[in-house]
Amino acid sequence: MKRVERRYEMMARSISYITGSQLLSLRRHPSIAIVDVRDDERSCDGHISGSLHYASDSFSDNIPNLIQAVKGKDTLVFHCALSQVRGPTCARRLVNYLEESKEDTGIKKILVLERGFNGWEASGRPVCRCTSIPCKGE
Repeated sequence: MKRVERRYEMMARSISYITGSQLLSLRRHPSIAIVDVRDDERSCDGHISGSLHYASDSFSDNIPNLIQAVKGKDTLVFHCALSQVRGPTCARRLVNYLEESKEDTGIKKILVLERGFNGWEASGRPVCRCTSIPCKGE
C-alpha cells in the first residue's frame, strides 16, 4: 500500500503546461476535464465549451465539490484569463489537497493551459457563450 501511495503522490505533485493546440485536439476526450478558475469575467467573456467553473476566490473551499464533479476523469486542465496566477495557483492548491488527503481520486495529470482563456480566444479557438451551469458544451 505504501508503494502505491508514494507513486500516487509523485504523480500528483507535478504540474505541467498544455498548449491551446494540444487542448483543442484532446478536450473532448472523456478522461479530461477543463477547470476555469476565472471569477466574474467568465460570465462576460465566454468560456471553453464543456468547462467546469470553480472561481479562484472560493476555490479552496470547493475542492471536494470539484473532485466529485470530475469523478472518472484522470486529467484536469486549469486556466484563468492568462494562466499566470490564478490557474497555476488553483492547480497547486489541488495538488496540495490531494497530497494531504491521500484520497485516491484517479486524477493522474494536472495541467495548466498556456496563455489561458485570452490566448485560447485570441487564437480563434471555439468559445461558448451559454449561461448553463455547468456548461453542456456545443
